[in-house]
Amino acid sequence: MRITRLLSIALFSLLVSTNLQAQSSKTGSLSDVAFMEGRWLGTFNGGPIEAAWIAPVGDNLTGFMRMMRDNKVTMYEMLIFEQTEQGPIVLVKHFKSGLIGQEEKDKSDRYRFIDAGKDKATFEKEDGSIRIIYEKRSANQLVIQRGQLKDGKWAFTDLFVFDRVGK
Repeated sequence: MRITRLLSIALFSLLVSTNLQAQSSKTGSLSDVAFMEGRWLGTFNGGPIEAAWIAPVGDNLTGFMRMMRDNKVTMYEMLIFEQTEQGPIVLVKHFKSGLIGQEEKDKSDRYRFIDAGKDKATFEKEDGSIRIIYEKRSANQLVIQRGQLKDGKWAFTDLFVFDRVGK
């Protein structure tokens, strides 16, 4: 009886330890989004959309998007990936022409890290309403997908499809 109890405690401890290790390995790092580095071009809402991300340095990876129609800016978007103890987060701010901010001065959309694989990373908006997948589908194609819950499952659609510029 005592040996059975000790074995049960040891097995429970092993399971808890394994679960904690699995959870900690899901925190992610900026290396999980480094595949985005480069300059990318696509189309969106009838006009060109251009994106650029610079390589991670220190605790951040910085990027921007520029959306245009009829040779005029419709929106700028700053995307900052910052490393935290819980993994990378994405901070997003939108600007109209004239660099007029759409969010309040000290606010930004915030997305927390969910998981990552080879050339793919998933983030969720802090209110849980949206998930974003950044995925490099080939050496020259980067796709940003937007997901929403439908019938209890995440349904994703391609939001932006970019081709690499240069390199």
